[in-house]
Amino acid sequence: MFITKTDKQNLLKPLQIVNGIVERKHTLPILSNVLIEKNSHSIRFTATDLEIQISTTIAIEAHDEADAAITVSGKKLQEILRILPEPSQISIDLVDNKALIKANKSRFSVQTLPAEDFPVLNSALDNAIKITLSQGKLKALLHSVQYAMAQQDVRYYLNGVLLIVDQNKLKAVATDGHRLAYNTTDIVGEYPKQDIIVPRKAVLEIYKLLNDNDEPVYMEFSAQQVKFNFSDITLVSKVIDGRFPDYERVIPKYINHLNLNRIQLQQALQRVAILSNEKFRGVRLVLTDNNLSIISSNSEQEEAQEEIETDYQGNALDIGFNVNYLMDGLSNISSDAAVFSFGDMNSSVLMTSPADAEFRYVIMPMRL
Repeated sequence: MFITKTDKQNLLKPLQIVNGIVERKHTLPILSNVLIEKNSHSIRFTATDLEIQISTTIAIEAHDEADAAITVSGKKLQEILRILPEPSQISIDLVDNKALIKANKSRFSVQTLPAEDFPVLNSALDNAIKITLSQGKLKALLHSVQYAMAQQDVRYYLNGVLLIVDQNKLKAVATDGHRLAYNTTDIVGEYPKQDIIVPRKAVLEIYKLLNDNDEPVYMEFSAQQVKFNFSDITLVSKVIDGRFPDYERVIPKYINHLNLNRIQLQQALQRVAILSNEKFRGVRLVLTDNNLSIISSNSEQEEAQEEIETDYQGNALDIGFNVNYLMDGLSNISSDAAVFSFGDMNSSVLMTSPADAEFRYVIMPMRL
């Protein structure tokens, strides 16, 4: 018997953890499978797409059976377990190179592939910098920047998050060339400066798996790979080999500042966005003394306008922005207020948060 009777949740939870990176359609069929390794005390689940690898382990009652390993379709096994009624006791046996899954009066026979053919990434990182911080801190840091990552940009180095270890700080930067998000958090210890670009898929997977608590996450940075270890989960990812843009030059220093109620501005933008151009999603921000006008129009000559009273005193400004970029920034800060800092009508806008002194979000203007 490969797996003797165990509650379905004992198998379903680790499968859900690793299945996030499993590719349904891949040139290598085995990459659609999950590697399941059993020893006398535990069962380890591993999935990979050759760039990222996730593993998690569950404890089982001690037994004297021989160690064993199989690979089976992660999606099929998860769907089988998910659809079985509660409670269900699951057993899995190997019969003629197939996994025979039994539960109550249900039987499923699923194809397997040899475990020795499963490609496992080397998780021993050479000359790695090792840091530790809480899962909640890392999750908050990634939350504040990840939305600014590029998606499938030909500038491949933009398709991820730049992580920088610098003395007692961990910095995170993401940009798609139209906007840039930056934040930093404290870490214990002093470290030499090192930076890596973590691929988009790994960032999203890590963010999804992290808990918002004080439990530790152990991170290792090397020139080729990064490793995250937390809550019985190990994620190893190759890093993007490329030169990230000089983010410090992009973040402006302005003297014109505007304090706005975040929720009020969000709601105004949502209303005006209804009549914005569906393709370009542009809105105009028109600043005059004590007033902000938000204006949109589209190719059907429809218009929308919102007025917000402000404390602004300065030169009149009329600047266009992608409304989705503005909304992303407002959705990812926790404070009641958002601070906008302006240059001139051809300059970017800087969004900051009174509740997070390190957060910076830069949005480039667009012509409307």
